[in-house]
Amino acid sequence: MNPVIETIQGHRSIRSFQEKPLTKEQLDTIIASGIAASSSSLLQTVSIIRVTDPDNRRVLAELAGNQPYVASAAEFLVFCIDYQRHASMNPDVQLEYTELTLIGAVDAGIMAQNCLLAAESLGLGGVYIGGLRNSPKEVDELLGLPQYTAILFGMCLGYPAQNPELKPRLSPQVIVHENQYQPLDHAMITEYDQRMESYYLNRSSNTKQQAWSDQVTSKLCQEQRPYIRDYLNSKGLAKK
Repeated sequence: MNPVIETIQGHRSIRSFQEKPLTKEQLDTIIASGIAASSSSLLQTVSIIRVTDPDNRRVLAELAGNQPYVASAAEFLVFCIDYQRHASMNPDVQLEYTELTLIGAVDAGIMAQNCLLAAESLGLGGVYIGGLRNSPKEVDELLGLPQYTAILFGMCLGYPAQNPELKPRLSPQVIVHENQYQPLDHAMITEYDQRMESYYLNRSSNTKQQAWSDQVTSKLCQEQRPYIRDYLNSKGLAKK
């Protein structure tokens, strides 16, 4: 196994950080790694807002669901769909199509993962903050986003102040299908539930007793930010 694969497979979300800043060289390397990511048709539809103002950080931490590490991490980056630059180059571009919104979201995910992997390869850690979409309009206003741009998620980065255990993932036999989609193997889900229950009970912090299938089905049986479509539409996105 080479160092790249070791970094990828050793990923853990870090939510507690040392009070130690990143160097300019580190941040520049992380951002350059993100920009180097694949981009559909080279549209390059992502912008990153680096939030350095402490007051804004505290507000974002609250808007994201009271996640204090948004305020305390060495760096906080917000990834946005951005078609404003394209509209600025040519006002005749047609940006209302849902396909373009999907492209922006996919490209942002690829770019952000490059950033996080680069950070982890430098001995840093981080965590994604989807909670910004709890209050998209408020976050949008705070960051001053123009039309044809929209928030997607944030990312905390810094030196880890914790060493959490690796969280088990679903087996490749569940995720990878050959030639055609295959029915779910419920026995494999039962086995995974057992591994997750053991993980939750024995991890070093925030222990609980819960099976993965119960956890995810409970979440999926509730509304999931039903206001997001209206928010995207208000920004001129996903209207067609």
